[in-house]
Amino acid sequence: MRSAIENASAQHVAAADTTAIASFSSLDAGDFSSFDFANGTRYPERATASVGPATYQPGANVAHVPISLDRPTPNTVIARVMTEDGTGLVRGVAGVNYQPIYKAVIFRPGDPLTKTVDVPIILGIPQADFIVRFVEAPWGGKMGTDRAYVQCDFQKEATPAQTVGREPRTFSPSGTLQWRMSRDTMKWSDAGHDKAWSTKLPNGRSQPGNQETGIYLDGWVYRDAGIEAPLRYTDDGLVMHSQKLKQPLEWDGVPYNYGSVVLSGHNTKPVQIGYGQYEFTAKMPDRRGSWPAFWLISTAGWPPEIDIYEGFGFESWWDFDRYTANTLHGGANITRTFQQGIFMNTEEVYGIGGFTKGFHSFAVDIQPDYISWFIDGKETYQAVNPFAGFRWYPIMDVAVKTTGDYADGSGDMIVKDIKIYSN
Repeated sequence: MRSAIENASAQHVAAADTTAIASFSSLDAGDFSSFDFANGTRYPERATASVGPATYQPGANVAHVPISLDRPTPNTVIARVMTEDGTGLVRGVAGVNYQPIYKAVIFRPGDPLTKTVDVPIILGIPQADFIVRFVEAPWGGKMGTDRAYVQCDFQKEATPAQTVGREPRTFSPSGTLQWRMSRDTMKWSDAGHDKAWSTKLPNGRSQPGNQETGIYLDGWVYRDAGIEAPLRYTDDGLVMHSQKLKQPLEWDGVPYNYGSVVLSGHNTKPVQIGYGQYEFTAKMPDRRGSWPAFWLISTAGWPPEIDIYEGFGFESWWDFDRYTANTLHGGANITRTFQQGIFMNTEEVYGIGGFTKGFHSFAVDIQPDYISWFIDGKETYQAVNPFAGFRWYPIMDVAVKTTGDYADGSGDMIVKDIKIYSN
């Protein structure tokens, strides 16, 4: 999630759908089974995506345009493509020769290296061309050839369709329900223990290394400081409340003008697992400067780290209702050696959005070969697991990273449910 805990010391339901797990889990693990992850400090190179040229014949009602990867991908790659009018002597024009498109092509680990995107043809005129190009660099991959011409040619064979690939999984816990949030089970305290999450991180109540401007609050520890309750239960769920402070509070000699909120399971063994699933159901804040997240840290210390959900509200371009981010952080001994992940517009690609308007589930499935992410039960991302044998504890928080008024919208993340399954 962040350079998080960079200065920290190490501290201490349903029936199994085994068929579904096997079908994705062993799909093409052989592509990376011989890769040396060096105990979670190395990761395979990202694939490079390119748009290839395509041909269609007069009378065709569709052109198949290839999008290709240069190597098997260790993680989901999402390439967004669009059309433009041609530039040749016989110029293909949108609405006359072809129907414009704006689509996403998704490569999951184990998929073929080439897939085609379909462009509807209205009128194929010999030698007429148009362009298919990437909207931006592919999410989860590198940029190769970013555009290619699509041409009508009766002398050449039409580019064939290639749509084979794995469909997204549906979230189905394969583990045994180990812990579930309720008013009775969700407790918190300063340090945390087996029956309570901690209201601070292992390294304390601030993270200046991330340029965070908030101090992680505890309503009991700071009961005389005139703060608003950072944690409270309502009928909607657990409210994690961030705020601008009336008076600055100090930590490690640094004054903080904002109140963040965190619950960490580093001392709560019932919420720690090796392989299995975490599922959080929550409604996100929309306040500019807020930084909500669900993430996992190794019980042996940071890194590694698995980010289940992250919202970069301190970035002016971030849209809380449409965007999500998932990231792996590899390394050891408080030193990050790789960062592999994806930021995506899930509303555009998967039709899933409105994260500040209602409750949505964010889940991760950790298996020996792959880690898979889900939103509202639908797989949105997958990556080869470089962290074999690690054990994890969860963190949920709303950090603050701003110097402004911090008064627009809501700075609250409301957590309705948490389920933890262990394999």
